[in-house]
Amino acid sequence: MSYTKDYKSKLVSADKAVQVVNSGDVVDYGFFNGKPVILDKALADRAPELRDVSVFTAVTVPPSPEVIKHEGSFIYIDWQWSKLTRMLHAFVQPTYYCPILYHRGPFYYRELLTQDPNENFTRDYRSVYYNDPSKKGTTKWIAMMQVGPMDNAGYFNLGPQNSETSAKIENADIVLVEVNPNMPKCLGGNEESVHISRVDYIVEAPSDQMLYDAPQVEPTDVEKQIAQNVMKYIYDGCCIQLGIGGMPNMVGKLIASSDLKNLGGHTEMFVDAYVDMIESGRMNGSKKSIDRYKCSYTFAIGSKRMYDFMDNNPALASYPVNYTNDPRIIAQLDDMISINNAIEVDLLTQVNAESSGTWQVSGNGGMWDFVLGSQWSKKGKSFICLASTHTNQKGEVKSRIVPQLPLSSVVTIPRQMVDYIVTEYGAVKLTACPTWMRAEKIISIAHPDFRENLIKEAKKMKIWRQSNKK
Repeated sequence: MSYTKDYKSKLVSADKAVQVVNSGDVVDYGFFNGKPVILDKALADRAPELRDVSVFTAVTVPPSPEVIKHEGSFIYIDWQWSKLTRMLHAFVQPTYYCPILYHRGPFYYRELLTQDPNENFTRDYRSVYYNDPSKKGTTKWIAMMQVGPMDNAGYFNLGPQNSETSAKIENADIVLVEVNPNMPKCLGGNEESVHISRVDYIVEAPSDQMLYDAPQVEPTDVEKQIAQNVMKYIYDGCCIQLGIGGMPNMVGKLIASSDLKNLGGHTEMFVDAYVDMIESGRMNGSKKSIDRYKCSYTFAIGSKRMYDFMDNNPALASYPVNYTNDPRIIAQLDDMISINNAIEVDLLTQVNAESSGTWQVSGNGGMWDFVLGSQWSKKGKSFICLASTHTNQKGEVKSRIVPQLPLSSVVTIPRQMVDYIVTEYGAVKLTACPTWMRAEKIISIAHPDFRENLIKEAKKMKIWRQSNKK
């Protein structure tokens, strides 16, 4: 069956497509590299005639969204902040963070956005975002995203951002796709594609519209040492999850140059380090209990080299986030090793991985999911990594291990969920440890210049046993 006729009937200009948006509507952009570009520009051009349109996305990547330049016309909400989001929030207009459990992303669309008039209580979560609740039922939820070209069966591949996309499409009132000829075809898994029958309007992107080519930042000497400390716990047959940042990428590079074998990959974010591990032959997935011989992921951000590697590659499996990040799925993978970054940890071993006081830096993302799931895994381990110090804007060296998290800082991982904490000074296991033991262990991997003061603070908090002072 040919879908050419359907394609042509739904093909419109970007300017015409965005005419479906009215004041007060919710516009849900694709996440990551799925963020529309020409649709975003066309929507921004309508700013003078629109008010209070809520625009959702996650991990805003370049090019900078045009709608955010028009405060009052658009309200910009990011489910997981990026460096670009922080800059937009600081210099353009207020941007709002939406905290979620990432593995429940599809649930939020499929359940909370469902309207069921037969129920005695409101299930219409959309009304939360409507500025005028009286307009409920007339305000629309509109999905816009970049996709790959349609294949002969009528499917648009979602590229390296499966995530929540299929669930979003299911429950949107109107679906617009922006076809990018440079989108890699990412094999599933499942829910990696959308059929033309589920699409209302098609817009074609120019041939030179590329995906965000993320710069590869060289790890610092401290990050290299932290990675070396984690490597001591990785052995043949482990399944690896890497978070965002130079240190997790360094672990991947160390693995690629090691003599480890038969490693598996199961992760939220696919990054360049996985290319290194797979191409080196160290990661083949042969020992995985599920998705054998495949590296499973839900989204990817990286270099052009990485996107080229992903294109039509059967060694990879794209899944929705309610599969990759569900702790119950993660727990099915034996020897699961989860590696994530943090901003600071206090003496109670509460972990902040997303804010500096009230200033949003990142987000919870899937960290909670993998910290829990890896510990449910047979012989699994969770590693939360951070440099022991940082230098502030005044040039002052500050400890990242602090007596108490600063006021308004976010607790991303509560202390009872913490397994291993790692700095350049070592790794300590904190599972089921009492408060005095936690304080002793966490201080032992703090920077030596700050340990005495941390001990004094631990005494004030009555979580220090004098006999343990070395």
